Amino acid sequence: MPDGGGWHIVEDDLSGAPIRALLEQHFAGMLANSPAGSCHFLDFDGLRAGDVTFWSIHHGDDLSGCGALKMLDGRHGEVKSMRTHDAFLRQGVAALMLDHIIAEARGRGAERLSLETGSSSAFEPALALYRRYGFEDCEPFADYRPDPFSRFMTRSL
Repeated sequence: MPDGGGWHIVEDDLSGAPIRALLEQHFAGMLANSPAGSCHFLDFDGLRAGDVTFWSIHHGDDLSGCGALKMLDGRHGEVKSMRTHDAFLRQGVAALMLDHIIAEARGRGAERLSLETGSSSAFEPALALYRRYGFEDCEPFADYRPDPFSRFMTRSL
């Protein structure tokens, strides 16, 4: 899905070494900033589940980031595995991916989009992005439970 600026988003099968390395970095970052029992990222098998669609974003040939949409039911989606490659931080990668996920969720008939992320200061850039996109704090959803290391957010579509 080229956008004219050299960026393109593709559905990704997680088989390439660069995307696997980026996700390993994502997993390590989550575990470095929250206790293991409070980390709710999807592992490789989880990202391949039938209710999850995973995308990577590229600038030219360079992997720039990733994100996923998990459909919780026919009307409610969840943002998963948002990560920007370090070489592309503060270049709008996360916003492009979030725009894509929102459009995909709408296209699938979702009326609500929610997410879970960390609550420490390390997650503040992500929280600021989600707030700019109209996400608001909410109670735990789906199978989540209250957790001081988690922040739950939602918005209608």
